[in-house]
Amino acid sequence: MVLLYSGVMLERGYWDEAILMIWGPSARALSENIELQEKVKEIAKTGVKLQACVVCTDEYGVSDKLKDLGVELTHTGEMLTQALQSDCKTITF
Repeated sequence: MVLLYSGVMLERGYWDEAILMIWGPSARALSENIELQEKVKEIAKTGVKLQACVVCTDEYGVSDKLKDLGVELTHTGEMLTQALQSDCKTITF
């Protein structure tokens, strides 16, 4: 569901900007699954920013693979905390 929503949320004007954050085991799944990789590439073409938790990607040994897919690796704890404490909308699945 998250990939379906991510693929249309900017094109339909639901939001002005959006980030698809890749966490935990999802990072490994994305690194291994060609179908997921193609879907994420399609989502990126709509303008959604792709980010992943660098601690997670390092832990799973998939940092280079995700960078090759155009995913920005970042330390997410502080960013998520700031988003939750602000007026930023956070949707999780």
